[in-house]
Amino acid sequence: MALRLISRRFGSRILSYRSSSVASLHSHATSFGFQEVKEEDKSKLVGNVFTNVASSYDIMNDVMSGGLHRLWKERLVGKLSPFAGMKHLDVAGGTGDVAFRIFDAVNSVKHRALRKVDEESLEETQIYVCDINPNMLNVGKQRAAERGLRDNKSLVWVEGDAEALSFDDHSMDGYTIAFGIRNVTHIEKALSEAYRVLKRGGRFLCLELSHVDIPVFKDVYDLYSFKVIPNLGELIAGDRDSYQYLVESVRRFPPQEKFATMIADAGFEKVEYENLVGGVVAIHSAIKL
Repeated sequence: MALRLISRRFGSRILSYRSSSVASLHSHATSFGFQEVKEEDKSKLVGNVFTNVASSYDIMNDVMSGGLHRLWKERLVGKLSPFAGMKHLDVAGGTGDVAFRIFDAVNSVKHRALRKVDEESLEETQIYVCDINPNMLNVGKQRAAERGLRDNKSLVWVEGDAEALSFDDHSMDGYTIAFGIRNVTHIEKALSEAYRVLKRGGRFLCLELSHVDIPVFKDVYDLYSFKVIPNLGELIAGDRDSYQYLVESVRRFPPQEKFATMIADAGFEKVEYENLVGGVVAIHSAIKL
């Protein structure tokens, strides 16, 4: 399936709709798929989902997307433009998929030659992989070991909550979150924390399953989502319910423009998004100025 790129730029408008109702955000945040749940229960329910799928997470991503998730993550990292010596935070990145790509980009021979990178700058690079679920982090650490990176000091594995990060204000050059923000209890808190930890000029990038608005394609996508993906989850991972939650959670996540508004409301500027595969996924980006 070819990628279809549709870029939406908001420039100086910054989508500053400050009148957005906080109540409506909380209404969304209290959903667990199509169920309405207590806010204090959602994180536990989501935690159970990722505990159940941790061991099969990568193979299911390949199966469900036909391998396209790899291209989407490459696109995300390309937009980040990683550099040697950067301090980067990848949230909900337990299996290391995005972090490894950032690490590889910084350490690539071509990158080092173009930017005349010295060894000291490479050693100063810090990529923090933050995830609330220890099982997902364990998968990432195992993958790091398989890559010969078990003791690499540039990769730092941190168990933490996207809504209450343990990092200092203005401490990060970049922040990424891939397929994770729709699972937090309060999206606006996660965005506020992202803004807090970024330095001035720091980049925010979010890759997330989103909303298709092409009529015929939408019908096919909905059929695939609700009829095929849960069955794949049951067949490959032995877990239908977790993948039923997955497809339901996507439908409850704000549409692209609404989410862009939420990012701007958190204080970010130069908010934009790019649809991939007709909106199956979207990459939202912004800068803290």
